[in-house]
Amino acid sequence: MTTSKRKRMSMLDNLAASGKPASSAPPSPAATSSMMSSNRALRSARDAVDGHHVWELDPGAIVDDRLTDRLDPDDVIDLRDAIEANGQTVPILVRRHPADPDRYLLVYGRRRLEAIRLSDKVTKVKALVASMDDKSALRAQISENMARRDLSFIEKALFARELIDSGFGTQSQVAEVLTVTKSSISMALAVVESVGEDLIRAIGAAHGIGRPRWEALGKVMADTGVSPDRMVEVAEKTHLEAASAVLSGAEPSEEEDISVRAFLAVENSLGAPAPKKPVPAPARVKSRTLTIAGKKGGQVKRSPKGLMISLDSGAFADWIDQEAQQLINELHGRWLRRTED
Repeated sequence: MTTSKRKRMSMLDNLAASGKPASSAPPSPAATSSMMSSNRALRSARDAVDGHHVWELDPGAIVDDRLTDRLDPDDVIDLRDAIEANGQTVPILVRRHPADPDRYLLVYGRRRLEAIRLSDKVTKVKALVASMDDKSALRAQISENMARRDLSFIEKALFARELIDSGFGTQSQVAEVLTVTKSSISMALAVVESVGEDLIRAIGAAHGIGRPRWEALGKVMADTGVSPDRMVEVAEKTHLEAASAVLSGAEPSEEEDISVRAFLAVENSLGAPAPKKPVPAPARVKSRTLTIAGKKGGQVKRSPKGLMISLDSGAFADWIDQEAQQLINELHGRWLRRTED
């Protein structure tokens, strides 16, 4: 196998491992084995690629009719700027359109494709072309997103709902490809049902808001009988206010997630209490008895916070109190000599 072909073959292996740009150097045999075994769907995609050749395609010739696995697919401005400055490092994956030889169906790489479509400087998108059926393409899409580990809880929940509704498989099969338990899928589907897809999409990805908060939101909505449409208006108003602030010249915080703000606005509007944080169990303290001249004279206690030595009151304890710093210095010196030996 030529060095050039080996480099091309390693490209999807790197994607399977982390979704990061592929290195120009071929991976070691051990690293390649680990990456390949971690993601069978992407391995199958790699094996189906036509000659492992990176093509430069017209973005307009690529059709994206896949299930939506992200709630913020249009957030690509920063990516567009990066591609314009540094070029497209990682190719997208497409497959040939079954009815039109001049067109392609997107397998994964939606954000990269949209970024280049928005660019006035980059006119071609780098792509790998694979021969895949619908189910294999969907598995590759799922695997690629799971490898990046950047989907929020509610995005995964909504995606699971769409997978089941599309006839992809049972809850157990969806759990397998999403690498979660069947009970997790069941709970995620219950959240989507209780909150409603319209409100979820109005809020957005809400990274950092986990299942307990979404469950609590759905429970309050059910208990109060509030109109979901009214909550959609609250979420949309939050997004509109954020957009208006940017248009008026306000600088948005880089760490701020508007979808989280929208979730909080809905939560506050409903008066939904945030789930109580579990109280940590008291730290276990280990203790043992100290003997002095054959008799109990104190204790040594060890906890996560540190070490404590206590002595029973008396003349010896008084002397230790006076000489404590000197004794610590001597003990520390002994410890240093021991570690240096």
